[in-house]
Amino acid sequence: MIITLIMIASILFFALQLEEKFKVPSPLGLIALSFVAHYAFQKAPIMTGDPKSFAILVTFLLPVLLISDSLELKLRDLKTHGSSLLYLSIVAVSLSIIMALFIADWLFADYQLSSAGIVILFAMVLATDPVSVVSIFSKFELPHQLKILAEGESLFNDATALIAFVFIGLFALKGGVITPVYVAEISIAVIFCSIILGVGIGFIGLILMKTTENRIAEMMILILAGYSAFELAEHFYVLLNIFGGHSHMHLSGILATIFATITVNHMMNKGIESEGGKINDEVILEQEVLKLDTSAGIFTTVSERVKATLEEKNRHLRNKEDVQLLAMVANTILFIAMAEMIDLDLLWNYRFEILIMFAATTVIRGAMMTIFAWVTNKTQKMVDVNHRWTTVLSFAGIKGGLSIVMLTMIPASFEHLEMFKAIVIGVIMLSTFVYATVLILYIDKHQAAFLVEKNSEGALYH
Repeated sequence: MIITLIMIASILFFALQLEEKFKVPSPLGLIALSFVAHYAFQKAPIMTGDPKSFAILVTFLLPVLLISDSLELKLRDLKTHGSSLLYLSIVAVSLSIIMALFIADWLFADYQLSSAGIVILFAMVLATDPVSVVSIFSKFELPHQLKILAEGESLFNDATALIAFVFIGLFALKGGVITPVYVAEISIAVIFCSIILGVGIGFIGLILMKTTENRIAEMMILILAGYSAFELAEHFYVLLNIFGGHSHMHLSGILATIFATITVNHMMNKGIESEGGKINDEVILEQEVLKLDTSAGIFTTVSERVKATLEEKNRHLRNKEDVQLLAMVANTILFIAMAEMIDLDLLWNYRFEILIMFAATTVIRGAMMTIFAWVTNKTQKMVDVNHRWTTVLSFAGIKGGLSIVMLTMIPASFEHLEMFKAIVIGVIMLSTFVYATVLILYIDKHQAAFLVEKNSEGALYH
C-alpha cells in the first residue's frame, strides 16, 4: 500500500511538473507516466486487476470529479447558455447516434452489428472527459463563454450518453422494444427526476452547511451532498420499493451530482454576495446620515461584518481548492488503473476498427459542432460561435473513464464484447493524445484572437 501511495504521489508530481514547465496537460502526463510505471513494475496490477474492479473504482471516484468540475459552473451561466448546452449535450448526442445507425453497417460491414449494439458502441465513445478539457483550458486565456460551452458540454454530455447506453442500448439488447414514445418518456423522466433529486439533496446540504463554520466540515458536507445524490439516483429503485413501488428504475447519478453541487455552490455564493451588498449599502447610508462623519462604533460594526463575510468567502474558495486536490488525486488513480487495463495485443488485433471508429467519431463530432455554429448564428438566443470556437469544441471531445464503466455493464455473453473493449480503450487513448495535442497547438496559434474575444466580453463575467 505504501508503494502504491508513493507511486500515486510521484506520478502526480511529475505530471504537474510537466504541466508547469512544458504546458503538457496533466491528463496526458498522467496517462503517459502511468503507462510507464505499469510496465516498469512488470505489468503487476496495483489498483485493479480486471474490468469489473476498474468499474467499481471509477464509480467510487467519479462523484468527486463531477463535484470539482461542477463548482466551476454558475447558475447564471446555465441560464445564459441553457439553449446552447441543451443542443450540445442532448441534441448533438442524439443526432450522433442516429447518424451512427445509418453508417455503422458501412463502417463495420464484417460484424453485422444490431441496432442495439450500434447504440451501445457509439454511446460509449461519445461520452467525454471534463477533467481533460478543464486542464487544457486552464493553461490559456480563453473567452469565458467558450469555456462554459466546452466544459458544460463535457459534463452534461456524459449524462446523455449514459442514458442512451442504459435505457436504449442495453434495454434493446435484452429484448426491449424501442419506440419514439418510449425514448421520449424515459428520457424526460430520468432527466427531470435526476435534476429534482439533485436540487433537493443540494438544499439539504445547504441546511447542514449553515450549522457550521468549520472549513473541513463544510467540505465534508459538499462531498456528502454530491455522493448522496449520486448514490440515491443510481439506486432510486430501492427508494421506490420501500414505498411499495416495485420498480427497477434508476436515475442519472451524474446529473443528480452536478445539480446537487451547483445548488450548494450557488446558494452559498448568493449568500456571500448578498451580505457583501448589504454591508456596502449600510456604509453608504450611514455616511450620508452622518455626512461622512463616520463614528468609531459604526466603523467597528461594519468592519466586523466585512471581516466575517471575507472569512466565509475565503472558506468557500479554500474548499473549492481542497476538492480540486481530491479530484487530481482521484484522476491520478484512474489513469494508473486505466494503464493496467490496456492490452496492447488486443489493441493491435483491432487496430483498423479502432482507427475507423476514431475517424468516424471525429467527423461526426465535427459535423455536430458545425451545425451548432450555424444554428447559433441564426438565432439571438445563443451566443454566436465562430470558426475558431467550432474547432475548439470539435476537439474538446476527449474520452474518459466513464466509457470503460459502460463496457463492464455489457453482458459477458455479448458476441462483440472483445472488439468493443478494444475500440473503446483505443479511442480513449487516441483522443487523449491526438485531440489534446491539436487543441493545445490550435489555441496557442490563435491565442491573440482568443484574448481579444475574452477582453471584448467586458465586465459581464468579471
